[in-house]
Amino acid sequence: MRISLGSDHRGVQIKARLIQSLTANSFEVLDEGTYGDSSVDYPDFAEVVAKRVSDGQAERGILICGTGIGMAITANKFPGVRAAPCYDEVMVEMSRRHNDVNVLCLPGDLIGERSIDDLVLRWLQTDFDGGRHAERIAKINKIEKENVNERHCQASANGQASANGQASANGQASANGQASANGHPAAADSSAT
Repeated sequence: MRISLGSDHRGVQIKARLIQSLTANSFEVLDEGTYGDSSVDYPDFAEVVAKRVSDGQAERGILICGTGIGMAITANKFPGVRAAPCYDEVMVEMSRRHNDVNVLCLPGDLIGERSIDDLVLRWLQTDFDGGRHAERIAKINKIEKENVNERHCQASANGQASANGQASANGQASANGQASANGHPAAADSSAT
């Protein structure tokens, strides 16, 4: 299993220990940073990990910050990501069994003397129960899809750039850098790289 692992400065020491533990247990680990204890912004690292999980480049993600809350908020902005802050054995197990959580957010400041390695291994080794819980996850996915579509339609109607990169009705520049309808120069097309 491929795991994308990231932290801010408050989780960097725990992340280093987890990399050793996970690789020793035959997991492939993508270290997404940070790499030092200088203050950094947690959304930057949550974004990288959540994108990898959302795009299918990693089966699971693990994020570590002071409380795990900010990382979870950020990670949950990505389609298909189900992130939750967990700090004990019951939460990590139930997050997998009932919620099929694919991004674990750990509170680096609150774990204390608990074995973080054991928590993470329990989370990675716990299967999703499926059944009625799968029906609930399907509802969450439907809500997510409807909200994304609704926001896309609202953005297009309001003349904002659309998520798929199409120029909007009032000529705002599109997300992919195509020329806008008002004739302003477009940004370079980043999709060619």
